[in-house]
Amino acid sequence: MIDLLFWPVILFLTMIAGTIGGAVGFGSAVILLPVCSFVFGPEAAVPILTLAALIGNLSRAAFSWSEINWPIVTLYCLGAVPMAALGGMVFVALDQEALQRILGLFILAMLPLRRWSARHGIVPKQWHFLPLGAGMGFLSGVVGTVGPINAPFFLAYGLVKGAYLATEALGAAAVHLTKSGVYGRFAAIDVTVLTYGLVIGATLIFGSWAGKRLIVGLETQRFIGVVEVFLVVAALLMIIGF
Repeated sequence: MIDLLFWPVILFLTMIAGTIGGAVGFGSAVILLPVCSFVFGPEAAVPILTLAALIGNLSRAAFSWSEINWPIVTLYCLGAVPMAALGGMVFVALDQEALQRILGLFILAMLPLRRWSARHGIVPKQWHFLPLGAGMGFLSGVVGTVGPINAPFFLAYGLVKGAYLATEALGAAAVHLTKSGVYGRFAAIDVTVLTYGLVIGATLIFGSWAGKRLIVGLETQRFIGVVEVFLVVAALLMIIGF
């Protein structure tokens, strides 16, 4: 058991992480992983965050359920789920730090490309989300999270606000379940880990709700701008090896 004095800080940071994730669709895990590793230890932090992140993703989808683009979710999952399993089996053979830096550079390159494509009326086709899901599923199995890498493609297709948040979150939840089975993360969940994961996950639900409320009144272009700012921050953190 951890000191009860830690919990107000943990829950406060979880609320912030959940709000950011609920507003822009990613970032919760980046904030919570070092916190949970410090408080619970690295071994316990992984299954705790696995459960909490799953709850957080499902809550983001639930808060915008009516806006989910089901054809996109279906195509994305058809590609992502089997490739996430494959990525989970081979991730140990790759240089994680170098790959993270490459992906950070990729995100920075995608942002101006998305704007250029939008100006010229070039948008992804629906079927593109099948190979996209395959690529993102594999990368997710290898590097852990691809929320920032996913975002430019979903935005380029025209999904914004609730439609973007819920559609991406549901695809991420499916991939997360697949990876958890491959990594055996759920096997490490005992009563204590389950309790911690549920408490943090429940707090992420409130954060997801708060994030959704923040973006409801935003104009579409301003929402895209906010997401892009967080994408730049995420990419720079990946490049410097955070």
